[in-house]
Amino acid sequence: MLNYSEIMKTLEDQMGVYAAYHQDARNKATHFVGVPVIVLSLMIPLSWLRFDGISAAMVTTAVLLAYYLALDIWLGFAMCIAMGALLWLGQLIADQGALAGWLWFGGLFVGGWILQLVGHVFEGRKPALADNLFQIFVAPIFLCAELFFALGYKPRLHSAVEERAKRLRAA
Repeated sequence: MLNYSEIMKTLEDQMGVYAAYHQDARNKATHFVGVPVIVLSLMIPLSWLRFDGISAAMVTTAVLLAYYLALDIWLGFAMCIAMGALLWLGQLIADQGALAGWLWFGGLFVGGWILQLVGHVFEGRKPALADNLFQIFVAPIFLCAELFFALGYKPRLHSAVEERAKRLRAA
């Protein structure tokens, strides 16, 4: 069951929880590949569900992007580019037909989750979504923020996220 209080948390709160489960560099690396691969995999079957030219993939992407933009405008804009590319690529794969689409979906979905789980073996900690399923929606924007942090952008957000994660790991 979705807890609406999770949706209303600030970006710092959402990312602080996620960061507490993702400190190991190897885990982060597996997530930088695994998360986009899983998102791409889901775009494939969602692209087949259409009503008046609008696919479920488009609707899902629009809802997620509205949420990301509400959390942070600059990260949200960056997510528009990333999610737009995944939406486009997912549609290209879906257009190859059902057999190819399902094969791509299966390989990407399973492969992405294997990468995620291997990363958590390195981390020595269960995935964040095991405690809070909503964290699955935070993963993409967390990775985008990690790129911003690595490039020296959003230092205040970075400090706030690290502080929250440190408190959560100590608890």
